[in-house]
Amino acid sequence: MPLATTGELVGRAAEARSAVAAFNIITLEHVEAVIAGAESAGAPVVLQVSENAVKFRYGRLLPLARAAVAAAERADIPVALHLDHVQSDDLLRQAPDAGFSSVMYDAARLPYAGNLAATRAAADWAHAQGLWIEAELGQVGGKDGRPPLDAHAPGARTDPDQAGDFVNGTEVDALAVAVGSVHAMTTRTAALDHGLLQRLSAALTVPLVLHGSSGVPDEGLVAAVAGGIAKVNVGTALNAAMTGAIRSFLAAHPEAVDSRKYLSVGREAMAREVARIIGVLGRARR
Repeated sequence: MPLATTGELVGRAAEARSAVAAFNIITLEHVEAVIAGAESAGAPVVLQVSENAVKFRYGRLLPLARAAVAAAERADIPVALHLDHVQSDDLLRQAPDAGFSSVMYDAARLPYAGNLAATRAAADWAHAQGLWIEAELGQVGGKDGRPPLDAHAPGARTDPDQAGDFVNGTEVDALAVAVGSVHAMTTRTAALDHGLLQRLSAALTVPLVLHGSSGVPDEGLVAAVAGGIAKVNVGTALNAAMTGAIRSFLAAHPEAVDSRKYLSVGREAMAREVARIIGVLGRARR
């Protein structure tokens, strides 16, 4: 089917008081696994390409993006393509021609005024191109000389009043908030601040996004969706599933040299994890 748009999928999820899963992809095996897992779960999905993934691919966006578009157009469920954690304006401007319907612009490393100004400029450009845009707001620095914390630094929390001012000032379409999740966690021990999430949901009119979801236990994800999260980003959980499956296969088959043998095992493990996470999110209704 034709590519869906991220704005459409997130908007539908928000209206249904549920959440859409968004998975970061690095290889073609990631692309195929995410789509296969979402098809088995019968749910729409967002494929995300991060700026770090582009750097890994020799700085070239199009090869992975074109592969993702081709796979998405042959899927049995709606699939959208999202450019994630973009800091480079040059990369941002490649998004429309590469098939992306949305971007997450990441200026959270800047002081609040700089973050707001850079994000507003990115949002103005994105909207002129027909792109849906997500941003993030962590914890503003300045007090006692402390630097700003991005939305998923340990200890960062987003202030609801400031988040409202930020959304109004930037006119972004969604906001990733700091409520206790952390990127790249390999243990599922993150404790979310659900009271803060409820206050953020009440203060904001745009959909809320949870990054760093791989480190959040299942019940925490269910509660997060019930508390107002409409888009759940997952990356490390897929890499852990793939790496673990490949490691076990190679330990059992030290003679193996055909990469298709172990990559297929890794791809299947990722597809199962995608279906499992989508099933967890499906348990939540706000």
